[in-house]
Amino acid sequence: MKKTVITFLLLVLVGLAFAKEKHKVTIILKEEIDLENDSVFIAGDFNKWDYDAGEEYQLKPLGDSGEKSITLDLKEGEHRYRLHRGSSEKAEVNLFGRNINRKILVSKTDTVLTDTVAAWQDISPRIELLTLSDSLINTEHTLYLSSINMWLYREGNDSTWAAKEVDTSGWKKLKPSDIRESFADENGRFEGWFRAKIRVDSSLFYVPLNLYYHGWQAADIYFDGKLIRSYGNTGANGKSFSGNKRAHTKAHDLLIPVNTEHILAVHFVDELSKLPKHEFKGHFSLQIYDNARRAYWDNHLAEEPIYNVLRLVVGALLSLLFWILVVLNPIEKSLKVIAVFSTLITFMSFEAWMPHNPFASYSSYVIFNFLGNVIMPLFFISSILLFVIVFNRKVTKSLKIVFVVFVLIGTGELITNLPGIILASVGISTLGIMGYYVITSRKTIKGAQWIIVIGFSLFIAIILFSALYSSSNSTNFTQQSIMQTILFLSFPLSLLAYIALRYKEVLSEVRRNASEVVKISEEKKELLASQNEMLENQVKERTAELSQSLENLKATQKQLIQAEKMASLGELTAGIAHEIQNPLNFVNNFSEVNKELIAEMKEEIAINNLDEVTALAQDIDDNEGKIIYHGKRADAIVKSMLLHSRGSSGQKELTDINTLADEYLRLSYHGLRAKDKAFNADFKLDADPKLPKVKVIPQDIGRVLINLINNAFYAVYDKSKQKKEGYKPLVTVSTKMLDNKIEIRVKDNGSGIPDQLKEKIFQPFFTTKPTGQGTGLGLSLSYDIIKAHGGSMKVNSEENVSTEFIINLPL
Repeated sequence: MKKTVITFLLLVLVGLAFAKEKHKVTIILKEEIDLENDSVFIAGDFNKWDYDAGEEYQLKPLGDSGEKSITLDLKEGEHRYRLHRGSSEKAEVNLFGRNINRKILVSKTDTVLTDTVAAWQDISPRIELLTLSDSLINTEHTLYLSSINMWLYREGNDSTWAAKEVDTSGWKKLKPSDIRESFADENGRFEGWFRAKIRVDSSLFYVPLNLYYHGWQAADIYFDGKLIRSYGNTGANGKSFSGNKRAHTKAHDLLIPVNTEHILAVHFVDELSKLPKHEFKGHFSLQIYDNARRAYWDNHLAEEPIYNVLRLVVGALLSLLFWILVVLNPIEKSLKVIAVFSTLITFMSFEAWMPHNPFASYSSYVIFNFLGNVIMPLFFISSILLFVIVFNRKVTKSLKIVFVVFVLIGTGELITNLPGIILASVGISTLGIMGYYVITSRKTIKGAQWIIVIGFSLFIAIILFSALYSSSNSTNFTQQSIMQTILFLSFPLSLLAYIALRYKEVLSEVRRNASEVVKISEEKKELLASQNEMLENQVKERTAELSQSLENLKATQKQLIQAEKMASLGELTAGIAHEIQNPLNFVNNFSEVNKELIAEMKEEIAINNLDEVTALAQDIDDNEGKIIYHGKRADAIVKSMLLHSRGSSGQKELTDINTLADEYLRLSYHGLRAKDKAFNADFKLDADPKLPKVKVIPQDIGRVLINLINNAFYAVYDKSKQKKEGYKPLVTVSTKMLDNKIEIRVKDNGSGIPDQLKEKIFQPFFTTKPTGQGTGLGLSLSYDIIKAHGGSMKVNSEENVSTEFIINLPL
């Protein structure tokens, strides 16, 4: 019930607020321009400024007086209105052609008002003689002569046209502000003269007047036929044309006798710019100031550079600071976007100053304007990306489309002058998107993000205030400069505050995390202390176990190595027996022959046949030499095998590698023949006779040769079992002297080694032989032995073709 009553009371109050009393307001219109079939309408806040409202808001003729009137029912209060002739392009203007944007009327009672229209926007009568009066100057302070419909124009150049008395019957009606690019000749040049009549009444006898010219064009200004000022060079005195270097200049004294008709003439020259868009250098402006306006303008020319330089220097320093932070923190995306945004807004600030920069030439203005059009879409895009990153949002497909549209609009502005509403829509859309991110993130905004929200809100407030303020104070340039400075610096400064607060948050978070880490570390320290004691005991136990295991491994390793030695020796047993059998047979045979010769010698001694005894003694001596030779050969074989079976002393000796290779080649072959009578293979030794003795450990090198030769015979033996037609097993051992080393090659034409196994053959316990026929240690030990001698060992093999082991030993 209570809520219902409150709602009812609110509705009553609202009704009372809107139920203001209405009054009838009648407006009677007088026109200073006589137009036939003229229709005049009124638009205002009472019809939402509708310029197409129809007959309801059309003024009706008032009898035969030529006046028109309309009666409106208006609520009590202040109302704004504007008179027009059917559209906003045909609105009321003052005598000088300037727009009268809004008129004010107050509705308190039924009222009758009288209004006068001096001219219309599309139809403005030419003023034959402009009279300057005290009331006019005090009201305007500035008269924009170039836009007043008082001028006559003639194309070309004739210095006599500056004279006071000139026949102007062939001259055209044209205001300097109406000059267009289409007026240029085939060379892109526009040259002509403007003339106007002015008069100063006696009310301005004691009021100093000043003449001000604004523009990059060349102009000579004449007063009553006398040249009073030149801007740039129009080509007079044989000099080439050159435009005015500075668009903004100071005003100059203009001494005009009162109550006398005077002639103001302007010789004007301009050329189409050679830079893109090829336009005239803007519209020149000729103005008359009073002293108050001149003082204000001179003060503005002095102050404006200060404000602009201030915002440029501060903006540049902020941008530099942000880029330094980017270099120091390259992984922080927000810093990069902030640096780009700050740099772009600083450039936009500089570009906005260019049209008003008293030191800027037209070329620099066009170039910076071009760069501004290039940068504009990038600036809007960086503004949006800044909010995307700060508020942890994502760049959606729709946002990418918006970016593309921005770029297209910026490209269009480079090519042609787009309507201002399009460019304004880009800025409004950017602010709308930024506002959208702020609103949709309102529940999650925290800490430094509020600085961005505050800075953005302040930025929007300044834009709105500047727009409202500028519309009502369009001539207060100093205050406009202050507002622009605040506008361009407000957001970059808020970004600086954001970064400072953000770093403070990060530092606080780091400290908090560090304290948590310290706390956890202390807890773990105590836990680790107890665990360390337990681990130390376990380590001691494991160390003892590992030491024992290591001793066992060493013993096992020695056993494996010895087993490998004995395995290779076992394979040579049959060969050794064969090699020893030959010299023993010789010893036995020659011993039996000597026994028979000794018996014969005894018989010859008995018969005293000394010649025969001598011959028999010689034969016995020869046989003894052969017995000794073959006995020593058998002794050498036995000693060699004993050396092979025993561990090496580790001492290097000068060794004949050719002899070693020959001996083990034969022993290996006969060993295999003894084990398998079906085995048969060719073997040969290709020894380099110039090979010097090499300082090596002979037992170790012997083991290497045995392993390689045994493997070679095994390979050819295995392939021979396949009984391929035309296959002849062959093992070749060769030695060769190189520059500072010797080379030993053991080659066979057996089955070869597959590519996938080549990298494994030197690994311990790896073997390609069937189970029980190899330990897998032979090649591994051989490789280690050669490496211990400072040499190298490699293998070349082609599957089903051949295998060759190459050993290099240093001298």
